[in-house]
Amino acid sequence: MNAMAPRFGLALVLALAAAASAQAAPSAQAERETEQLIQALARSGCQFERNGSWYDAAQAQAHLRKKLAYLRKRGLADSAELFIERAASQSSLSGKPYHVRCGGDAATPAAAWLRARLVQLRNAKAPPPPTPPSP
Repeated sequence: MNAMAPRFGLALVLALAAAASAQAAPSAQAERETEQLIQALARSGCQFERNGSWYDAAQAQAHLRKKLAYLRKRGLADSAELFIERAASQSSLSGKPYHVRCGGDAATPAAAWLRARLVQLRNAKAPPPPTPPSP
């Protein structure tokens, strides 16, 4: 039985290490992109629907920040994509999808709206393509 003790101890250490790494802080890029998405919604002037009620952009921002804080405490928001999927797509209570409505436009799923903004953010920061060499 003593021979099993070192193996059990090693397994326990490995399990704890895996759990600790799962709760590691998100990268600086993930933090920046997630913050930019929340700010983009706040500045948009769009309305945000959750559970059948429409809220202004400031209320949407506050709600998403609370959900983000909850996910970060649990190490579940390691990327902007995970933030969208786990916090900004649907109600965690009812399962109903969130929507965004801007001006007179039709409502669109919040996940699609945020993914489109994420693509815009990333494209705006992408370096220009290299200039082909002159002949």
